[in-house]
Amino acid sequence: MQSTHSPDGTDIVYERHGDGQPLLLLHGGMAPRDYWTPVIPHFDEYAAVVPQRPGFGTCLDDASETGPGEVLDREARYVRELAAAVDGDPILLGHSFGALTAVEAATDADVAAVLAYEPAVLPEDYRRMADLSARMQSLLDEGKRREAVKRYIEQVLHPDGIDDLDAWLSAWPVWPGCVDLAEEVVRMNRAVEQYRLPDRLAAEAPVLVMSGTDGPDFLRESARAVHDALPHSRLVEFDGVSHSGPSEAPALVAAEVEAFLRS
Repeated sequence: MQSTHSPDGTDIVYERHGDGQPLLLLHGGMAPRDYWTPVIPHFDEYAAVVPQRPGFGTCLDDASETGPGEVLDREARYVRELAAAVDGDPILLGHSFGALTAVEAATDADVAAVLAYEPAVLPEDYRRMADLSARMQSLLDEGKRREAVKRYIEQVLHPDGIDDLDAWLSAWPVWPGCVDLAEEVVRMNRAVEQYRLPDRLAAEAPVLVMSGTDGPDFLRESARAVHDALPHSRLVEFDGVSHSGPSEAPALVAAEVEAFLRS
């Protein structure tokens, strides 16, 4: 792990893999840094930078006290500081909440491009009814950590259901880490439930917005809405790929990313 300090004294901790233009990999609200392990080999021409994000380690001791209205600002500020600390103008690749963070961070950071897979934005009708964070918190209050995170899996990763979810989770390498992050998942879900997509996003860098046809319909709808709100963006849908697109189909996503960056 490497580290640097922001002007306000915050420790910015990250892993760096390889050489080349920095590619900052921002994981979603549930997955730990290990989410990017199958993705990194597909970007061997870049220096993959995987930060220890606030709330997912020791880089912010007060992360648990951050209110939902501050979570996204905290994350975007952290990414901006990291982008300024690496050599050259980096590319931001974010998944889910990390994708939303990347788009928000790019409104006030020197970045070459943003690659956003299914940004965690809720359509307005869906947002008004969203209560996932409250249901997860109730389970946490009862000491049911695994059940709390399973609710997230069922609603976001497998909204159409899955045969033998427990067996699927047992075979999922990052599952134990996801359970450990239950409180942070609740905080981020609250932030998502409060976030309202503006008519126009101020990111001036080119943005590739990506989505999968096998993920939740509301996230596909939101991906299109984010694309429409950006001044310079391209929208791509991957057939047969779920919300876990970057780690589920890294070669497919990487090929589309490379084509976008070359253009």
